[in-house]
Order: sequence, then structure tokens, then C-alpha cells
Amino acid sequence: MITENGDQVGVKPKAEAQRLADAANMDLVLMSPGAKPPVARIMDYGKYKFELQKKNREARKKQKVVSLKEVRLSPTIEENDFNTKLNNARKFLEKGDKVKVSLRFKGRAITHKEIGKKVLDRVADKTKDIANVTTRPKMDGRSMFLMLDPIASKENKKK
Repeated sequence: MITENGDQVGVKPKAEAQRLADAANMDLVLMSPGAKPPVARIMDYGKYKFELQKKNREARKKQKVVSLKEVRLSPTIEENDFNTKLNNARKFLEKGDKVKVSLRFKGRAITHKEIGKKVLDRVADKTKDIANVTTRPKMDGRSMFLMLDPIASKENKKK
């Protein structure tokens, strides 16, 4: 048993522990029931719950939510379209989001997977200053995809 000051009193029967808690005008809380012997503490349970909620709220505020954004390309993409998609991917990465660059093969284009791989490698090369490649280009059915993670640098954290 532990008192409200944090002092260890030792092993006490339940009735005596409850009497000590009532004398201190506090609650008797079972901290670890699985221990041998179980550990109980004399404390203000309402205040304890409030402090826990406050701690959880602070932890949620500091949490960073990372979302996954997708940029879709085609193997026969033109230069200006490619630059537009690349700028979108760069914006997402600068905001701190993960980016999935997917490339969909239509019709007979699937016979030339190397063309699609070149396009994805080009995206990875153009974003290497702000992103790490987490998944190399790989096929998934009729589409090929690449995963990019933002580099957590000091400059990106300031933004």
C-alpha cells in the first residue's frame, strides 16, 4: 500500500487500507491488481482522472497526422502534364504527406513495363531533394506504383 505522499506503508488488509483512506478523506485505488501482493494507493481519484485526461489531450495536440496522397500518371504522359503532376506531388510532400505515385497501363501498353518504370524513376529523381523512396516501382495488376516519404529535415519542420 502507498500513501497519498508516496510513502510505502507495506502490506495491509483491505479493511485497514480503506480505513486509512477514509481517515485521509481520499479514495483507495487499486493500481496493479495482477501483482503479488496487489498494490493499492490512497489518492484523490477525481483529480487523478482529470490529470490523465489533461495528459492525453496534450499528447493528441503534439501528434502529427500523416495522410497518404495519390498522384496518377500514364506511361505516355507529356512533359507539361508530367510537370503539373510533379508539382502536385512536391506540394503534398512539403506539407508532410506521404505520396503514392501510380501509373495505370491501358490496353497493350502493359507489354512495355519499362516505359512506365522510366516515368516513375523520373518522378523519384525529381523529388529526391525532398522525399525518400520507400517502395521501389512495382507492379500491382495493371498498375505500377511508387511510394514517397517526405524527408523530415529542419527546414520542412519550420514550414
